[in-house]
Amino acid sequence: MHTLNLGILAHVDAGKTSLTERLLHATHVIDELGSVDDGSTRTDSLELERLRGITIKAAVASFDIDDVTVNLIDTPGHPDFIAEVERALRVLDGAVLVLSAVEGVQAQTRVLMRTLQRLRIPTLLFVNKIDRRGARYGSLLRAIGEKLTPAHIAISATEALGTPGAVSRPRTGPAFRSELTALLAEHDDALLAAYVDGAAEELPEARLRGELAAQTRRGLVHPVLFGSAITGAGTDALIGALTELLPTAPADAEGPVSGTVFKIERGPAGEKTAYVRMFSGTVRVRDKLPFGSGTQAGKVTGISVFEQGAAVNREAVSAGQIGRLRGLGAIRVGDSVGAKAPARAAGRHFAPPTLETIVVARRPGDRGPLHAALTQLAEQDPLIGLRRDELRQEISLSLYGEVQKEVVQATLADDFGIDVDFREMTTIHVERLVETGAAAEFLDVDPNPFLATVGLRAEPAPAGSGVEFRLEVELGSMPYAFIKAVEETARQTLRQGLYGWEIPDCVLTLTHSGYAPRQSHAHAVFDKSMSSTAGDFRNLTPLVLMSALRQAGTEVHEPTHDFRLEIPADVFGVVLPVLTRLRAVPRTSALKGSSYVIEGELPAASVHGVERQLPRLTSGEGVLESSFARYRPLQGPPPRRPRSDHDPLDRRTYLLRVVRRTGARDDHR
Repeated sequence: MHTLNLGILAHVDAGKTSLTERLLHATHVIDELGSVDDGSTRTDSLELERLRGITIKAAVASFDIDDVTVNLIDTPGHPDFIAEVERALRVLDGAVLVLSAVEGVQAQTRVLMRTLQRLRIPTLLFVNKIDRRGARYGSLLRAIGEKLTPAHIAISATEALGTPGAVSRPRTGPAFRSELTALLAEHDDALLAAYVDGAAEELPEARLRGELAAQTRRGLVHPVLFGSAITGAGTDALIGALTELLPTAPADAEGPVSGTVFKIERGPAGEKTAYVRMFSGTVRVRDKLPFGSGTQAGKVTGISVFEQGAAVNREAVSAGQIGRLRGLGAIRVGDSVGAKAPARAAGRHFAPPTLETIVVARRPGDRGPLHAALTQLAEQDPLIGLRRDELRQEISLSLYGEVQKEVVQATLADDFGIDVDFREMTTIHVERLVETGAAAEFLDVDPNPFLATVGLRAEPAPAGSGVEFRLEVELGSMPYAFIKAVEETARQTLRQGLYGWEIPDCVLTLTHSGYAPRQSHAHAVFDKSMSSTAGDFRNLTPLVLMSALRQAGTEVHEPTHDFRLEIPADVFGVVLPVLTRLRAVPRTSALKGSSYVIEGELPAASVHGVERQLPRLTSGEGVLESSFARYRPLQGPPPRRPRSDHDPLDRRTYLLRVVRRTGARDDHR
């Protein structure tokens, strides 16, 4: 058997969960079709999903097509749950991007298609809902060419479009052959010559179908199929296209073990189950399996593999398959297992959350359990940024939007019995270094109260490069544990810069180091008051680093979105001043028929304001598409992060907190 790990992606309400249900029914995995409205679908298994009628968590289902096992991953369509889509992309061999024949190309459709193209994931387009009134064919294909990809071709045609009796049939005939040959000829010189010579009609059907499959598998072209998940029209053709046009997974079962974790579940007793896509090798029950950076390992106590419509207990999971591994207590979403996973499996493909809120337990006794519960949720979704203010005993979460916030609130109440409230959402900014700064504090030299010498230099780095830690001291100049304590603490300190916002990109260099060697009294009793510990370096590093940051200076940057706004031409003069007030920067505006299309950059904090006012300004006809673009310097006074848990400029307050937390030694205070 071969394996195809397939993603189903779409803008919310395009019908991808219904399509998943139809595929499972057509391949005899389920006897009756479930309904999204009734909450009875196979992949929307969470109670919240059934109540809301939306997908929240990626789910895996399995079915067989001849000798191919398809592991189908149904992903959320709502942009608040884009993190689930990101994790699914890491493990796919191919994808089906679902569009609605009525609504057509929507904002999230464009974001998803751009990402699939960037990652070269072979993709079929399935236009759903051809039985709905208002369904389109020709105009929708033109929109696909303009907004998604010009390298597409409809391989099915429709009859009785927009009626309950709508059907989908394979395209044939000279016009189709000519169109197909012209598209494929862009990447095949022999076909190009035949097309130029007017010999396209003489090409064997098998030659064209074979080249269509080859170019689809390389992500060069995107076949478009039409159908209806509700009536079943066109789904047989889609099932055939999955195995004919998409690639199956490479299956080097004897190679080195390599896989990636894309989902974590917890059982009733809190035990973890890790969903792992295997890229090579074989993992067996009772294997000791390294994961993460390779410094951690665990014993696999159980394995189930998706096959024949369900997850079945097996002794092993091999290359190409998706398995559920039990027994790896410390494993997290995004971890590699065995050797390092391919670059696509480890990268970040969507923007991080740009909103933050403080979570407050309604009952004071729930504060401790709340942090534990949120830690579990963040373990399943690492893009939920969890930050705890020890001084104020407050917890902040980074989120994508209001719907995600409501889901977190309901999950805490239903699964953990914790009722919470949220404070107002704020936009997350970042800080970037303006220049280079350096500072050092030395052992036994005032005002340093710790038994440690630390010198750090902080330099600007390009956006997206991350934090790089370098050594300008000899590696053996002091115990490695002390160097590691400096690095770990410095990285943690950078989560809150001079204004309380994270500094995500910079180069840190350890320029000075020193320590007090281990001292002991008679009978070899260790004396902490005379000997350096890792705690000395952890406590001193924030002071030194903040001094270096003050010298370098930081600039606050705000998140911005690229936007595309389509509005009726007669309201252009009304909408443009509103965009200006909301600090949008239009780059282009063009008249297209009776509409104006405006493209530009918009602060993330203003996106909701545009969405709220647009229906009133355009009589409901305006369409806004936006996606995260970059962070740009903020004009005006830089905002301080609300409730940041330290004042980096107040040395005395910081030292008092250290004393309270650690009981610092009297002779080194």
